[in-house]
Amino acid sequence: MTQPPPPPARPALVSIRVITDDVAGLAAFYEQVTGAPVAWSTPDFAELRTPIGTVAIGSTRTVALFGAGSARPADNHTVIVEFLVEDVDAEYVRLQEFAPEFVNEPTTMPWGNRSLLLRDPDGNLVNLFTPVTPEARARAGR
Repeated sequence: MTQPPPPPARPALVSIRVITDDVAGLAAFYEQVTGAPVAWSTPDFAELRTPIGTVAIGSTRTVALFGAGSARPADNHTVIVEFLVEDVDAEYVRLQEFAPEFVNEPTTMPWGNRSLLLRDPDGNLVNLFTPVTPEARARAGR
């Protein structure tokens, strides 16, 4: 009797790519937020590697490689890029002089994370959060 093939492995999320007209400016922002150094592949593509995943930054000039018009810079209204941090209140103080816009101050959310929402230079939402309840810490593996 022939065995059925094993199910395919689940895809692994490895990066989030942000398309921009200003790769250097956005790379500098995410370098400041994450503390990760920028790794440049070309002037049109940079990556910041964190322990869990990578923030990739691509120029609008790269969009045609995927399909002309398939992405537009500074036009995101649905995705929030999130970073787990040790102390969201300390991050708020640290980023005061650098972040272009804070959407809120550190706030404890109903699901147990203390969260700080800000915008990157292209207007994309960025959430820095610290789990503060036992349930939230467990979800984050802390």
